[in-house]
Amino acid sequence: MIKRKKFCKLCIGKYHYDYKDARFLSQFLSDNGRIIPRRITGACAPCQRKITTAVKRARHLALLPYVRR
Repeated sequence: MIKRKKFCKLCIGKYHYDYKDARFLSQFLSDNGRIIPRRITGACAPCQRKITTAVKRARHLALLPYVRR
């Protein structure tokens, strides 16, 4: 079985990371509200850091929940 190399969909799309885009950032959160790691999302390290920063800013401004119950 040959494994395909994962590629960062965010780098190809040249997406601008914005903390105000809660719908986009919610794709990177689990059901519990935790940030999904990059080995699952397939994002490269710089993109994952930008996503993490944006999620934390959105949580601080109450655009995203800290915990989902």
